[in-house]
Amino acid sequence: MARAPLLQLSDISLTFGGNPVFSDLSLNVQPSDRVALVGRNGSGKSTLMKVMAGLVEADSGTRTLSPGTATGYMEQEPDLSGHATLGDYARSGLDPSEAWRVEAVAEGLKLNLEAAPDAASGGERRRAALAKLLAEAPELMLLDEPTNHLDIDAIAWLEAELKSTRAAFVLISHDRAFLRSLTRATLWIDRGMVRRQEKGFESFEEWRDKTWEEEDQQRHKLDRKIKSEARWAVEGISARRKRNQGRVRALQDLRAERSAQIRRAGTAALELDSGQASGKRVIEATGLTKSFEGREIVRDFDLRVLRGDRIAFVGPNGVGKTTVLKLLLGEIEPDAGTVKAGTNLEVAVFDQARAKLDPEATLWDSLTLDPLLGVSGASDQVMVRGTPRHVAGYLKDFLFDDKQFKAPVKSLSGGEKARLLLARIMALPSNVLVLDEPTNDLDIETLDLLQDVLDDYDGTVLLVSHDRDFLDRVATQTVAMEGDARVQVYPGGWTDYRNQRGHSTFDTPRKAAGKGTTKPAADPAPVRASNGLSYTERHRLETLPAEIARLEAEIAKLEDLLSDADLFTREPVKFQKATNALIERHGRLSKAEEEWLSLAERADA
Repeated sequence: MARAPLLQLSDISLTFGGNPVFSDLSLNVQPSDRVALVGRNGSGKSTLMKVMAGLVEADSGTRTLSPGTATGYMEQEPDLSGHATLGDYARSGLDPSEAWRVEAVAEGLKLNLEAAPDAASGGERRRAALAKLLAEAPELMLLDEPTNHLDIDAIAWLEAELKSTRAAFVLISHDRAFLRSLTRATLWIDRGMVRRQEKGFESFEEWRDKTWEEEDQQRHKLDRKIKSEARWAVEGISARRKRNQGRVRALQDLRAERSAQIRRAGTAALELDSGQASGKRVIEATGLTKSFEGREIVRDFDLRVLRGDRIAFVGPNGVGKTTVLKLLLGEIEPDAGTVKAGTNLEVAVFDQARAKLDPEATLWDSLTLDPLLGVSGASDQVMVRGTPRHVAGYLKDFLFDDKQFKAPVKSLSGGEKARLLLARIMALPSNVLVLDEPTNDLDIETLDLLQDVLDDYDGTVLLVSHDRDFLDRVATQTVAMEGDARVQVYPGGWTDYRNQRGHSTFDTPRKAAGKGTTKPAADPAPVRASNGLSYTERHRLETLPAEIARLEAEIAKLEDLLSDADLFTREPVKFQKATNALIERHGRLSKAEEEWLSLAERADA
């Protein structure tokens, strides 16, 4: 016998500011559902979740909650006003006999319940909201971006907690690894329509692309039919005017149908210019040591950053990742050690606090009043990688519409603020790109574009992120900050780091091994085979085949693009970039193959 849904929305319509967000929307959430709610930034995901939570009332339609069903909602920006501590907020509404649940969750999330809300960071506020929701243990949990501002340890703990729960949940997140691990169904919001697929996020992109392909085919057929009917109307209607008025009206209906179709939102026009090449050595840090208020952040740390490196910094919140970045960039002085910067460095910074954005300034002024971007004497222009552009056109490249140009930055969503900051830093030529938590709030399509841009970027990237999938896609080295000033450099991204370290968390005790770095834990015998290869060389031998396959796939893609005979005349800049990229990929492939052969011969010997 089929069970009644926990939550049912029927024929929901909602309008904000004259624009319909949803029309005739219906959906169910069943017991034990584990649903990913996905869609572009601004598509209405958070609004729909608030309708599901009963916090936003629809213009029409009904919301039906199964009798006795408790619903818990965790919003992106929880209101902690009126509470002396984070613990007071998390325990509010709970029976005193169940307050222990908050302490249990706080232990898992490493949350200080005695912290004052006013002094709490975004991550601490997010943990308090999670502690409140999980302690209440509702039958239906609605979680809006629960992983934002959480470190990887906290994300892993939350992932395990949600895997073990019997409650149903609907989840908004940009974290691919989190969504893949947890969800068994997908709700996709696209232009006011909500589709459901009984498969988790793992299958979403294939489903989306197939849906769009079918839509394009149907639109093409409709366009052809309209063109054919319009030709008939011009050439044959005079002889059969009375008989064929019905066909004329049908043509008008077809045109009305075509006009009513909502075009898909475009993708942001992300592009980076690496400017002049930096020297081969970008940064060399030797014996780096720094303490704050008696707490040692890093001790006797060495790091060499070469041109083209993609280095990720990982570790728990508060361990000092941003501090180490500032040390390497020369923004703060070390207590001991030296940092030598290379030549011709042009640094662009994407900061996690979005501190470079004035919340009171308009989007227009955020670009035109920036002395590095503005064009002297032209308040409607911005200098984009050396070329003047009209600010309206440039903002549209990043998916902002006319109504937002004069709106204050504080009115933007988190994802829109991230896009605006990307617009600013991508207007500047740079050969060193510093990305401090770039993935927070960005939708999945924009993250894909950002990764593609970084793949083609000739400069150096320093990255701080808790997004495991993004780290695996981008990083070529991982600097793990493991607490107690322990810092270790590993080749590869997050998964490579975990495989080498042999642990899933940062807090496993280890003994220091000279110069402030730490030796990896003892490795299994197959990895430490007595074949003359070091640990790093053995790992490199194991990962090179995947790198070679990726380079071969990129070369095939570029060769397919360049096979277009008209590309040079139609898009000469794109043709030149593709040609340069093809030459560069062939060079990297040759080097990778030679490296693999050399290592394989030594391993066999």
